Amino acid sequence: MFIELDFQSETPIYEQLKTEIIVGIASGQLTPGERLPSVRQMASDIGINLHTVNKAYTQLKEEGYLLIHRQRGVVVNPEGPEAMTKERQAQLRQILRPLIADSLCRQMTEKELTTFIQSIYDELKEDRSK
Repeated sequence: MFIELDFQSETPIYEQLKTEIIVGIASGQLTPGERLPSVRQMASDIGINLHTVNKAYTQLKEEGYLLIHRQRGVVVNPEGPEAMTKERQAQLRQILRPLIADSLCRQMTEKELTTFIQSIYDELKEDRSK
């Protein structure tokens, strides 16, 4: 898997790493049960602190994306994260609300926004079917 991080971004590195892994799972680049590099190996591979990788992996485990086994290492959870809950919908709303507000401030129409979101969804879904 190719991890792309922006070291100049205001987004913390561990958040970027989490996002890259989630996108990898959603697009099918990372498959259920697939092993990921150890914390040390991932940190070495992408040139970041191992505590940063550990934080990302731990949060992804808590969110149900990864399993961490002492013997098997880090693997993509074969069952995936739990289905959408009202709590998760509330979290997504909190994340999306400022982005949608920004699009309104920039005169993006509802149709343009929904088309844009649909294109991203389709892109991930298409990558998954390859």
